[in-house]
Amino acid sequence: MKTTRPYPTFVVSKKSELKLRAGHPWVYDNEIEQFPESAENGSVVDVLSKKGSYLGSGLLSEKSKIRIRLLSTNANDRFDESFFRRAVKYAIDYRLAVMSDDFSSCRLVFGEADRLPGLTVDKYGDILSVQVLSVGIERVKDIIYKALVDELALHGVTVRGIMERNDAAIRELEGMAQYKGWYEADFLPSPPSPVTEITENGIIYEVDVLNGQKTGFFLDQKYNRLAAAKIAKGKRVLDCFTHTGSFALNAAKGGALHVTAVDVSQLAVDTARENAVRNNLQDTMDFICDDVFELLPRLKEQGAKYDFVILDPPAFTKSRKTIGSAERGYKEINLRAMKLLPRGGFLATASCSHFMDSERFLKMVKSAADDAGVTLRLVEARRQSPDHPIIMGIEETDYLKFYIFQVI
Repeated sequence: MKTTRPYPTFVVSKKSELKLRAGHPWVYDNEIEQFPESAENGSVVDVLSKKGSYLGSGLLSEKSKIRIRLLSTNANDRFDESFFRRAVKYAIDYRLAVMSDDFSSCRLVFGEADRLPGLTVDKYGDILSVQVLSVGIERVKDIIYKALVDELALHGVTVRGIMERNDAAIRELEGMAQYKGWYEADFLPSPPSPVTEITENGIIYEVDVLNGQKTGFFLDQKYNRLAAAKIAKGKRVLDCFTHTGSFALNAAKGGALHVTAVDVSQLAVDTARENAVRNNLQDTMDFICDDVFELLPRLKEQGAKYDFVILDPPAFTKSRKTIGSAERGYKEINLRAMKLLPRGGFLATASCSHFMDSERFLKMVKSAADDAGVTLRLVEARRQSPDHPIIMGIEETDYLKFYIFQVI
């Protein structure tokens, strides 16, 4: 039944209603059937079915195709400071539970998965690196930042700085400017250096929260790196798309006989090499700056010998329109990697695009194996680490696939 509430009301289509009731938190512009003449951009609005049933409340974005992003489906919620403080507390409490082995560096807020749509917060020791990608969150970010600092203080973490990595192009779709830099507030000290050190799985990394990719480091593969490290013991490892060397370093620390780390970026290769020295692993590692697509067939021609190949490429697609070409790219590198491996060798392969779903990815791997003339045994099937939670009904949160296979 419709109740008197202080928020503007939007009525959505039956298709949208079914999607919202199934747990997806987005309303697209073409799903809205009735709307008020004026509603402030970034403000909280109510979403109703065509029959007047309450479906949720969310943040309005007048410029985005995602017109409303739900904050709550509880009609009793009021979206004041206490609401956002509770959301921050719930997010941090969850990470304390699932990352209890190491809370020092992890994702504290994962957007829609934490009912804070368009917000990413990564914790690197006592520095927070933040992306705000929705205009509604931009309006309340001061409240959220203060809540993060206050809540972390209760758990013994004194935040030294909040880096805003608002340099993502998606902000422009929300009508917001791109920028990056330290957030300044009277509850924070003078900004520290943007370059800091973190320790993950016992490995030390230098992280640049100002200039590093995304928020500075890829935290979602933490436990997948440990799974690869167990396989790597005593083996000759080829780590492709190494970036700053995280899989390669875990393999070396796990007792690999030798690790070759490859990336097309010279800066990434240099950083990976520095990280090897930082962890005293340089004696069992070498580094190559090359295009993996060109390198893999060349290594096969040269008769290179590896026992374990790791493929952790960047997202080959960020839309459904390019999924076909992305699939061909995934198949090529997996096919080439399989041809490098002997019987008994291992392949770790990943995709970080949610458009490349698990079923499609596995079909691609099987097709590559058929073309390579090999049979694969599945060792492990994994996802992103639990600080990047997957919410049933929100397919976009289920983005990372990671598989380990053995050639038999």
